[in-house]
Amino acid sequence: MAINKEHKEFQALDMDDGWHTPDGYPDGIKQKILAGFLDEDSKIGNRTRLLRFDAGVFTTSPFVHDYWEEIYQLSGDLTVGNDANGKGGESFSPNTYACRPPGAYHGPFKSEGGCLLLEIHYYDEG
Repeated sequence: MAINKEHKEFQALDMDDGWHTPDGYPDGIKQKILAGFLDEDSKIGNRTRLLRFDAGVFTTSPFVHDYWEEIYQLSGDLTVGNDANGKGGESFSPNTYACRPPGAYHGPFKSEGGCLLLEIHYYDEG
């Protein structure tokens, strides 16, 4: 299966519009899809998105999914491994990268001052 995304040349992004909270995420975490489409039911496709945490937002349990995930932290602070009350964990700064295979548990996450992540999600070629 080839990675099929629409052809897009350089374009200015409207950083104020097009954001929404993904299913299962708390208010204060929003995504903006840049390209592609990930079909989690059929387990095909790919997407590139921005994920934004507002200041003080945290998740309470780990995430796991059946697709690959690559993350690059563009700005702000991100803590990984906090407890259900948002305490503890390891803090990361901009210019941090992660690559997770399908089935890898990760998180919970929090951001004290807010952050912006660039994420790429994709299924293995089949």
